[in-house]
Amino acid sequence: MQNFVYHNPTKIIFGRNTIPAIGSETALLGSRALLVYGKTSCKKSGLYDQVTHALDEAEVLVTEHGGVRSNPTLDHVRSGIRKAKDHKCDVIVAVGGGSVIDSAKAISAGAVVNHDVWKFFIGKKSIKHTLPLTTVLTIAAAGSEMNSGMVITNEKTREKFGFGNKRLFPKASILDPEITFTVPADYTAYGAVDAISHVLEFYMTTRDPATPVQDRLMEGLIENSMDACNRCLQGPEDYAARADLMWTATLALNGLTAAGLGRVGFPMHMIEHSLSALYDIAHGAGLSIIIPGWLAWFSSHNSKRVAQLGRRVFGNSIAELQTYQQQAEETCSVLKKWFDSVHSPTSLSEVGIHETDIPAIAENALNLAKVWRLSAYTKESIKEILRLCL
Repeated sequence: MQNFVYHNPTKIIFGRNTIPAIGSETALLGSRALLVYGKTSCKKSGLYDQVTHALDEAEVLVTEHGGVRSNPTLDHVRSGIRKAKDHKCDVIVAVGGGSVIDSAKAISAGAVVNHDVWKFFIGKKSIKHTLPLTTVLTIAAAGSEMNSGMVITNEKTREKFGFGNKRLFPKASILDPEITFTVPADYTAYGAVDAISHVLEFYMTTRDPATPVQDRLMEGLIENSMDACNRCLQGPEDYAARADLMWTATLALNGLTAAGLGRVGFPMHMIEHSLSALYDIAHGAGLSIIIPGWLAWFSSHNSKRVAQLGRRVFGNSIAELQTYQQQAEETCSVLKKWFDSVHSPTSLSEVGIHETDIPAIAENALNLAKVWRLSAYTKESIKEILRLCL
């Protein structure tokens, strides 16, 4: 295990009937809030009314910034920054999933500087101060409610970039599983895939040969993601299932899983971000396409690691196979079959992407690989991985 410092300052308020706490938690941080949310779902569900009522009761003045879309855009973030500055907002409230919370984080960082917020994403500027952020989570997926990362798409350059900074942690996040009862089946599955991908990135990219504590933690989170997702799809209003999936997705990317692993990377996300940027594919759907191909490619370099995952998560059907390579191949196959079972796409062809598109995707992904310092990933290696995703 490598040396590490684990510090997560986000306060989590979890469970039924916790939405009203957003008022008092926000009032501790400021009195003029920019309320960031998505399109129509939070108003249709009544969540918008609950949140605005709680903020009003706490005497927090609200300026609204709705309309965040999946794969949130830079232009919308810039618009939010202008609102926050014009209305002298001193706190940000995000009501939504990862896209909304990431947009709110970008606004919180951009609202206190005079330069363009995109400079943070391309490494031209560093974050030194932000407006405080509180969140109400509406989908189990990204983990942004308890981490320091954010991802935004620049529509003009067609780049989807992300990065992390310790000042981006939300101050408090409300997690009420009942809010997620109305999340449709496809996005429930995409959220579970996203959680699994966060764990797999760390599990596979650590260079430390002995991380037994973290291995078991991550293997358990993968199992819980799959099991809870299956239960949610069978019973959308199964509170225990929704609670299990929500907390699993939060734990998958709150820093705990990476503790002690040393340097890790996000190669699967690096490639998927190009699918989202170029084709506007839902993030989880893009990941279920990339993961099997990347794992197959990675198995040729480290079949032992993939085989270990398969034996521990999928059991005897893999343990009975004789070689690490056979076990690794079967691990990829079983995971891909599970993605298929929850109706998340597993090939580029399913979403209308063809082999002739691969060079452009690889070229786009290479830009992010450079920013993220994933020097092992060349244009040729990215194309090789993408061909395994056809």
